[in-house]
Amino acid sequence: MKRIITISREYGAAGGEIGRRLASELGFEYYDKSIILNVAREANIDVEHADKWDEVVPANFGFAQSLFDFYNRPLSEKLFRAQSKVIRDLGEKGNCVIVGRNANTILKEYDHSLHVFLHANLKWRVKRMQEKVEGTTPEKLAEQVELIDKRRRKYCSYYTNTEFGSAKYYDICLDTGRLGIDACVRILLEMA
Repeated sequence: MKRIITISREYGAAGGEIGRRLASELGFEYYDKSIILNVAREANIDVEHADKWDEVVPANFGFAQSLFDFYNRPLSEKLFRAQSKVIRDLGEKGNCVIVGRNANTILKEYDHSLHVFLHANLKWRVKRMQEKVEGTTPEKLAEQVELIDKRRRKYCSYYTNTEFGSAKYYDICLDTGRLGIDACVRILLEMA
């Protein structure tokens, strides 16, 4: 049986760490932002510019733009479509953990999938990020965390017509700050 775990997460809520640990424990493949590089190559998108357009809603998308004209679409739309195809291909292979990229919505129809949302309060996420990013004040980190979360909410809404973090789009939502990373890994291993 092919199984899929998708992890959506607030910035700094340990989604990558939990995803890597789950994949390792289960013997699954692990995929995260690195998918973008592969997607960019497949879509003939300049890799240097792909990162700039990751999780960004096109600012100039309007009525004059044809919804069916793929080649004239903003780079962010091309990237999302190519990325969605790669994620579906990974879902077909199964036995993988995919972090981010709206994979929960892209793979919502797949059997044997577990869609997870990880969140934590801002103070816990900032403290955790301080351990990873040296030389930045807690205030600057808090701004960055809130900005990235806002961008993810907007991106999720624009491309999937869903609400980022709303429990109805996931099988389980876990507060990594309250439960701890180890407990979250144990819970998700049991569910998987």
